[in-house]
Amino acid sequence: MSLIRCENVSFAYSGKNAVSGVNFEVNAGDYLCIIGENGAGKSTLIRGLLRLKKPSSGKITYGDGLKPNEIGYLPQQTEAQKDFPATVSEVVLSGCLNSLGMHFFYSKDEKRRARDNMDLLGITDLSDRCYRDLSGGQQQRVLLARALCATKKLLLLDEPVTGLDPVIAGELYHVIRDLREQKHITIIMVSHDVNGAVREADHILHLANGQKFCGPTVRYINDPIGRAFLGGAAS
Repeated sequence: MSLIRCENVSFAYSGKNAVSGVNFEVNAGDYLCIIGENGAGKSTLIRGLLRLKKPSSGKITYGDGLKPNEIGYLPQQTEAQKDFPATVSEVVLSGCLNSLGMHFFYSKDEKRRARDNMDLLGITDLSDRCYRDLSGGQQQRVLLARALCATKKLLLLDEPVTGLDPVIAGELYHVIRDLREQKHITIIMVSHDVNGAVREADHILHLANGQKFCGPTVRYINDPIGRAFLGGAAS
């Protein structure tokens, strides 16, 4: 079943298109990777999927009862965010904020969800550590646990392995793969790691201020657009 469908979607800033003509759908269980050069419109599309930016044309629809505030989101980190002075458990639990509604305190169920996700990501032993004292790989696991507190259906990951060394990046890819296979979480990931994208994802959306390709990864690596972008690395 389709979770998100984009139909001829465009986004503009000051009347100038940042990305246009985007058509794709993400079904339950898919692993879609969005790739393209810097400035290709990837982050703008992500903002649109989260309803933080309204399309200048076209339509985005959500299915299977999915609400925008039920999308687990792992954003790109700024240096200021990496220095955030909170404990790991506080950061993870903040992923439940959207479910609080009119309540002012976290419920037992929400606290249990946070503990379960810390356990799932292997960071329970870090729960009382200060977030800013962690390594880059540990911080990403914390943010992934936080994102999981917000959803049971869809994770949207914006450059999750940027700045990580290859070994730690590989471990994070493995965690994401397990979440999809074991928890049946649908994945949309933006990445500059093209080789990682074609290795991990089963669908590719290639943007260059417009949609250059959208389809199965096996087709992308044999498509002229994919071959040119990969530079032969995947052949």
